[in-house]
Amino acid sequence: MLKTLLKPFARVFEFQAKTHYRMERHSMALTAGIILAAGVGGFVEIAPLFTIDETVEDVADMRVYTPLEQAGRDIYIREGCYACHSQMIRTLRDEVERYGPYSLAVESKYDHPMLWGSKRTGPDLARVGDKYSDDWQVRHLINPRDLVPQSVMPQYAFLQETPLRTDDLPGRLKALSMVGVPYTDDMIANAADDALGQARPDSDRASGVLDRYGEATAVRTFDGQSDRLTEMDALVAYLQILGNLTDVAQNTQLMTEE
Repeated sequence: MLKTLLKPFARVFEFQAKTHYRMERHSMALTAGIILAAGVGGFVEIAPLFTIDETVEDVADMRVYTPLEQAGRDIYIREGCYACHSQMIRTLRDEVERYGPYSLAVESKYDHPMLWGSKRTGPDLARVGDKYSDDWQVRHLINPRDLVPQSVMPQYAFLQETPLRTDDLPGRLKALSMVGVPYTDDMIANAADDALGQARPDSDRASGVLDRYGEATAVRTFDGQSDRLTEMDALVAYLQILGNLTDVAQNTQLMTEE
């Protein structure tokens, strides 16, 4: 019975094997096959780029990362956090119910590189911003198992003792502006001061952050230490802005529900 069922498949495999053998013996046929396969694959990958303007929405309230948030993003990448956490909520019902509104292309239009991912050893972080307090984030980064006993996440306590380097922030923002992120000359020139000002609400630099990035920008001591600027400040600032750069996803979900 089983042999009868598998017989048609055996014929197909035999035909494929013979065809492949003939192509290997004829270099021109093999070359043509490779070119055809590469051409089809390349077209499938490149074609969507021709409709990128229609795919990525243009929303008025979308803002860029502040220098402190961008520094935190760089630390997130440096420490390999993207290997265990995705940043893209699919349109599946269970994901929307667990993580929030599904991700939209516009929300990552200023991300270089993209951190969508597909591996979820830990939860998706696309909407983790303001879900937990700064203190919770700091404690979780210092020792994840203090808050989530079953966590396999490494400890990042050293971030709270590592001063944040700010002298290279103008160069980072300048590089991002060259690939389309709308940082102004004023933002680039004041990047180092703005990084310090965002984490020091009582300093004279704090007002400049709000002027350049908007009144809704979070200005506070993210790691709980007011005497110095650390990598913990930057990483927590980045985590707290995820999902909050624009309200378009929440508004889209409300319109869909109505």
